[in-house]
Order: sequence, then C-alpha cells, then structure tokens
Amino acid sequence: MKKSLSAIIILFLTLPVVLQAQEFYTLSSVIQEGLMNNYDIRISRKNQEISDNNVTLGNAGYLPTVDLTSGYSGTSNNTKQKMESGETNTNNGVNNQNLNAGINLNWTIFDGFNMQTNYHRLKELQQIGRLETQLTIENFIADITSEYYNYIQQTIRLKNLKSAVRLSKERLRIVEARYEIGAGSRLDMQQARVDFNSDSSRLIKQYEVLYASRVLLNKLMAKDKIDQSIVLNDSIIQYDEFIDQDAIMQGMLSSNTFLLVTDRSRRLSMLDLKTAQSENYPYLRLNAGYGITKNIYNTGTIDNQRTLGLNYGLTVGYNLFSGFNRKRKQRNARIEIENKQLEYEQTILSLKADLANMWMAYKNNIELTNLEKQNVETARENHEIAIERYKLGDLSGIELREAQNSLLEAEERLVQAEYATKLCEISLMQISGQVSRYIDVSNS
Repeated sequence: MKKSLSAIIILFLTLPVVLQAQEFYTLSSVIQEGLMNNYDIRISRKNQEISDNNVTLGNAGYLPTVDLTSGYSGTSNNTKQKMESGETNTNNGVNNQNLNAGINLNWTIFDGFNMQTNYHRLKELQQIGRLETQLTIENFIADITSEYYNYIQQTIRLKNLKSAVRLSKERLRIVEARYEIGAGSRLDMQQARVDFNSDSSRLIKQYEVLYASRVLLNKLMAKDKIDQSIVLNDSIIQYDEFIDQDAIMQGMLSSNTFLLVTDRSRRLSMLDLKTAQSENYPYLRLNAGYGITKNIYNTGTIDNQRTLGLNYGLTVGYNLFSGFNRKRKQRNARIEIENKQLEYEQTILSLKADLANMWMAYKNNIELTNLEKQNVETARENHEIAIERYKLGDLSGIELREAQNSLLEAEERLVQAEYATKLCEISLMQISGQVSRYIDVSNS
C-alpha cells in the first residue's frame, strides 16, 4: 500500500507536464511575440503616434485660421420723441432685424520667431515620444528575457528536486527491504519515509513556483490563455563571460535611452528660453474678411439695407511694458537650462555608479558560478560514495541524508549563481543600449 502511494505521488507530480498541450519557444520568439502583443508597448506606440501627429505647421502657428460665421439679431423698442416745436411722436413695437454671414481670416505673420521655436519644440517632443517608446521596449525585453531564464532556473530546480525524490525513494526502498528481513530498525525506516515526504513536499511547491513563472511569461506575451503550457528550447542558463567593460561604458554614454531622453529635455529648456525671448520683438498680424449684412428696419424712410464686401487690415504691435514679467520669464528660463544641465550630468554620474555596481556583481557571480560548478561535482561524487556505503551498511541513514542535502544545496547554489550572472549580463546590455540584441539571439 505504501509503495503504491509513493507511485501515485510521483505520477501526480508528472501529470501537469504530460497532459497539457505544449508550445515550444526560443528566447527570440518569446520576445518577438511579446513585442507584437504586450499592452504596455501597444499603449506606448499609440502615444508615439500622438506625438507624430502633433508635428504640423498649423500646430506650430505658421498657418492662418479661417472662420465661417453667420448671425441674426433683432430689437423691439417703444420710442417717444419730443420735437422742438412741442409735438410728440410715439412709436410702439418698432422691430429692427440684422442678418449677417461672412468668412474671416486671421494670420500671425511674425511673432518674434515664436512659431519657429514651437515647431522645433514639437519635433523635440516627437523625438522624446519615440525615445520613451524605445525605453518601454527595452524595459520589456529586459523583463521578458529575465523571466525566460527564470523559467529555465525553476525548471532546473524542478529537475533537481525530482532527482532528490528519486534518491529518497531508493533509500526508502532499501531500508524497507532491510526492515522486512530484520536487518534494519523501524526508526531508520520511519526517518527515511519522513525524508521522502519532505522532498516530495518541496517538489510539489516547486511545481507551483514554475507555474507562476509560466503564467508571467504568458502575461508578458499577452496570451489569451494565461496558463498555457510552455516548453523552452533552452535547458541551461548560458551567459557571456567576455563582456568588454570599456565597450559597455561607451555604449552607455552614447546609446543609453534614459540618458538620451534627459538630453532631449535639456534641449526643450533651451527652446523655452527662445519662446520667452520672442516677446522682445514686435508682432505683425493680418486679418481679412468677406461677408454680407442685411438690416431690416421697421421705421424711417429705408425699409432694408444690404452690405456686401471685403474688409482687411494689418496690425503691428509691441509690448512696451509687461510689469517686468518678460525679464522674469527669461531669467527663469536660463535657470531652468542650468537645472537641466545639472540633471543631465547627474544622470551620467548615476549611470556610471550603476554600471560600476553591475560590473562588480557580474564578475563576482562568474567566479561564484565557477566555484559552485566544482562544488556540485564534489558533492555528486560524495553522494555516489555515500549511497554505495549505505547499501553495504557502512553508512547511517543520517549521514546519507547529509550527503544528499549537500548535493541538493550545491545544485541550488549553482543555478542561483548562473541566473544571477545572467541578470547582470541583461542589466549591462540594457544600460549600454544593447538589450535589443536578445531579439536576434539564436536559440535553436
């Protein structure tokens, strides 16, 4: 009965993998599908379209405005007139009506180069919109790549725990066989069963962790079936051990998207100064109109009057005094330029600090990974020796369990070090503006 229960546990643990439909993915295909479907990226691209649509001459103020208007008005009055001769004229219910329709043009021909500045500002905002979309894409690629390798990490952990369950099951089989022939104690058998159940429990929990990673990958790819089974072509965590620090630094200074956005913000502050300086110049405006007006009179010698014609004019103006606001705006604009320059320099310093920390973590994790690989080989060899001695009766169950735990812990530290190294690599690629290279990574 106990043996059949153990078999049922193992069968239950393997069912989720066997029964569900599977779809194979490479890192490149995961990223590409996410780039097409991810909601954050789609929203960012829509915002970019808005920025693109805003770059027009009309939005900058270059073009005139033309309005078509029409109206109707009327009056109803009672009038009383007293003449010099002493006579009095009284008119009650005098109705006058006015109808008009026309087309009017208003055009600012010159406004102190403010139109040109506005157009340059719209172009800068367009570039910022594109950079923000690129930043969203880069963050997404980093996130989905990290989760891709986390899924591999959790799969490796699952494999290690399955191996631990098999080893515990074999130990339980041996001790049960000994107990049945009277060569083993009930205490050893009970302890072996506790260890087997403990390993089985950890394996069950690991399935939950792997499931959560799978759900997150499907979410990042915007899958309708959020728990769809995924099988990755990669089964190990590979990382680049030969990243060049100088190349990363140069890439960061020239291609880091966040730094480029900060630089564009600095340029916008310079345009704000030009906008403030446009008030130093006079303005020239043209207005013209063509329309018809009809007046209908209820009294007098004229029954109605119609006017049809063109009106036009030029307006030249200059603000002589604005309560010192013009100088205030320009001083503030210059201070804002200095602030943006300081923010730009601060961003560079922060990125350099981040890069230094990432580089140290990257090199340390490579060393840790190499060390843990040696530890796994040693722990595996020790366990093989221990299991042989245990079969011969030269080793206690507690000592065998210690060897088994040492092997599992070494395997756990190794996969953690490999994943941490990969995360450092991804961060280095992102800070240097090279994270998009994962799109073209061959995983076949």
